[in-house]
Parts: sequence; structure tokens; C-alpha cells
Amino acid sequence: MPKKGTNIYKRKDGRWEGRYKKGYDHNGKVQYGYVYAKSYREAREKQLAALTALASREPVPQGRQVFSRYCEEWLRLNRSRVKKSTYVKYANMVHNHILPWLGGYPTRQLSTVAIEDFSNRLLTGGSLHSGKALAPKTVHDILTALHAILAYTRKQPDSGLPSLEIVYPKEPRREMRVLSLEEQHRFVHYLLEDTDNCRFGILLALLTGMRIGELCALRWRNISLRERTVRIEDTMQRLQRMDSSTGGKTEVMIGEAKSETSKRVIPLTDLAAGLCRKMRAGNPDAFILTGRSDQYMEPRTLQNRLKKHLKACGIAGATFHTLRHTFATRCVEADFEIKSLSEILGHASVQITLDRYVHSSMELKRENMRKLEAIGF
Repeated sequence: MPKKGTNIYKRKDGRWEGRYKKGYDHNGKVQYGYVYAKSYREAREKQLAALTALASREPVPQGRQVFSRYCEEWLRLNRSRVKKSTYVKYANMVHNHILPWLGGYPTRQLSTVAIEDFSNRLLTGGSLHSGKALAPKTVHDILTALHAILAYTRKQPDSGLPSLEIVYPKEPRREMRVLSLEEQHRFVHYLLEDTDNCRFGILLALLTGMRIGELCALRWRNISLRERTVRIEDTMQRLQRMDSSTGGKTEVMIGEAKSETSKRVIPLTDLAAGLCRKMRAGNPDAFILTGRSDQYMEPRTLQNRLKKHLKACGIAGATFHTLRHTFATRCVEADFEIKSLSEILGHASVQITLDRYVHSSMELKRENMRKLEAIGF
């Protein structure tokens, strides 16, 4: 039975069959519902309408101008306007969350209440895609995409979309894990023992604040020993294939860095420059993490290697991003100028650096309190 789209198949009798998730039985097994139509488009509309009716527990709405039409149009328009990684993210949000809940609504019947209910269901585990509650940050991103789709829909003369309001969930502030000075010294000492390409790369990330995808895509031609700098140009990601018929479900992509501000030049410390001289490969096209031009190490593999090294050092609760936060924190403790730090981290603004990456250690807090003691406070 040939497939086209999301759980829609053309049957041998010529009809199109659409399948959708109705819920779970008492054993936790998924239960499905089915719709049938003469064309793919009609089957898709019936499928989305059934999902919307199931979500709202109302009769299946009637009408040709359903919201799914504008969602799909918005996706098609953005396919050539944004990076592939961004488009994959948009497509997953639309197909996994927005369409199953809101796609079947006639645009004239969309309301602020319907959107608020959609948001609450995502936060409380009502997602039709996974049945699990989503993090406030994830829901915020989905609603941001929805806001852009609504803005596009409102511009279409035949949509009849009313004025709507989106209330974004409050995101709790998370205290990011930062290595203490003792943990950092222990980890650096471990990495310097029997150093290989991977250990060297991890240490270079700790000394520069690079992102994991930037390190995986880094080649020796990006490091200048004469100028003692590392140039960040590319990033590596494993992305979902939009057409899985051409291979596996995902593929590794090397492309331009996350944003224009992510393309940057980072000066190297004496320790970092010395390590680069020691580990330098003869081929400038060789990847830093492998020493070869025909073989790379993807982020998922590097995360696993890092986890193994951290465990060997007795360091718990840390990830690759912990290295980036640790670098930023050490810079602040050394009275690093914030504008320079923001540019080294590749942030679009100083405010992002201050809000997300600057963590004052207990040692620094005590030192500042001692300044008060010095003036008799």
C-alpha cells in the first residue's frame, strides 16, 4: 500500500485511507481511527478534522478553509527561506503538534480559547504525537511558530481569521551546571594524560566556549598558530530526513554556523595554542576530532565520549554544554569584559550572555562580600 504524507495510504481499491491516533486502551496499547476518501487531499482534511474533533470533543467541523491549508502553505514558503535545520524544526512542530490539534479548524472558528487549550494540553501531556508533557521552552517554541503561521494566515484575503491572542507559558529559570574549580582542574589533568584527538577537542572546547556542533565541524585549517586564533565557520548536526525513502530517518549535515554572530574568531590562550602545536595534523582539511579529512565524529558520539571521560573523573550531572557555561563563568570571575565575552561565545547580544551564560560562583560571591567588609560594612 503506497504511502503519501502522514499516515495516509492509497488502497488497492483506489481509495485513500487516513489513520489517526484516538488514544490508548487499558493496556497502554495505541488505538487508531480511520477515514476514507477519493483523493489524498480529502483524506488529509478528514484526518485533521477528526483529530481536531477528538481533541475538542466536538462534532467534526465542516468547511473548506481549514487551518491546515495555511499551515502547509507557510511551511512550503519557508522551505527555501530558512536553513535546513530550522525547516526540519518547523516541520516537526507543525506536523506533530499544531496540525493534529488545530489543523482541522475552519479558520473562522479558531479562537484564543482554542489556542490556550492547545497550549495547556501540550504542557500537561495531552500531545497527540507522544502523549507526554512538553517542557515550557518547547511549548514556547511551538507557539512562536504558530504565531508566525497565524500572521501569514491573516494576510490571506480568504482566511477570515479573527484577531487572536497567544499566552506564552512561563519558563522557570534553570540553574545551569558549571564545573567547580576543583572539578575543572581534575578534568583538565585527566584530559592531558594520554591525550588523543577527542580529548584534545574536548579540552579545546573548555578553553574557548565552542558549541558541540562547532567543534565536530572544526578542521585544522580553521586554526592559525601564527595568529593564535580559531575561526568558527561551520556546525555539524544530525537532522531528520524529510524524505526517508532516500535512506535512513536521519543524516549528518555540515553547514554554516548557527547565525552570523556565531561566525567568529576566538583568540587562543597559551595552553590552548601549545596543545594545538602538539596535536596539529599535517592535512589542513583534517577534522580536529579525528585527524582525518575523510572521517568525522558526530555530536552524538562526542557526547558519549564526554560522558565516559566525566565518569572516569567522578564528575556527575555535566554535559557538553556544561563546558561552555564553565568557560563563561571563569571569564566572568577573571573580570572579562562582557562585550568581548559575548562575541567570543557568538551571541547576538550582550543580554543573552548576561541572562543565560554568566554564573557567579560561590567563591566569587564570597570575594565580593569581603569587599564590603573592607569598607566596614
